[in-house]
Amino acid sequence: MIVEHALLTVKPGQEAAFEATMREAAPLIAASDGFLGMDVRPSIETPGRYLLLVRWRSVADHDPGFRGSDRYQGWKALLHHFYEPFPLVEHYGEPVAAVGER
Repeated sequence: MIVEHALLTVKPGQEAAFEATMREAAPLIAASDGFLGMDVRPSIETPGRYLLLVRWRSVADHDPGFRGSDRYQGWKALLHHFYEPFPLVEHYGEPVAAVGER
């Protein structure tokens, strides 16, 4: 399993609309081969910042898999206009250390 990580900075005043749209868009990514789960969490310290964590079976399931699909085009149309700046997306491998619930 790999984890996709992105810090999403939403334009000021757009937080409620972003959160509603993210819930609307979630089934698009969830229908992807290799999708294992997703969390989108608001920052406690920084209003308008969200942590996106997506669990995939492999990097290829995310890109080119999801990103090469029609579902991604729908995701992009729904969500990308909320971000300023556009987020850096990175993929992370298995933990080198883990303690507690997973």
